[in-house]
Amino acid sequence: MNGTAAHTLLVGVGNEFRNDDALGILVAREIRRRSLPGITVVERSGEGTALMDTWAGAELVIVVDAIFSGKAPGVIHRLDAAHDEIPRGFFHYSSHAFGVAEAVAMARELKILPPRIILYGIEGKEFGEGVGLSDQVVKNIPHLIAMIEEDLHALHTA
Repeated sequence: MNGTAAHTLLVGVGNEFRNDDALGILVAREIRRRSLPGITVVERSGEGTALMDTWAGAELVIVVDAIFSGKAPGVIHRLDAAHDEIPRGFFHYSSHAFGVAEAVAMARELKILPPRIILYGIEGKEFGEGVGLSDQVVKNIPHLIAMIEEDLHALHTA
């Protein structure tokens, strides 16, 4: 990464006591463990106003969260939230009525959405109370992390 690289905020979203909803938190911890330069990693529950506060003023944000859109468990999604609408229901199992999708929509409406914001997620299977990710999610975490690292490299060298 070059010396003029933008600083990145990576936000891991989830609840580690609701099975696959722990995805974002666990991925954030792995990215933090890797000590990648130019990245600040934070964990959030997914409450929308707290997310908006977290990314306020940031130029480049990556959000990682479990997704439920009806596709097969384990499917990886990447959305450029600065340009794409977030399909309603993607974060259906959030415990917050005002979650990730709503925070992005509200920030866009208020013209405070970061100029570069990318959402990553894996389709979850189990969102009930409990600890541990479903096999389909676990199997695809290495690929998700590789995608995030590729994006970080590309975004920082652009």
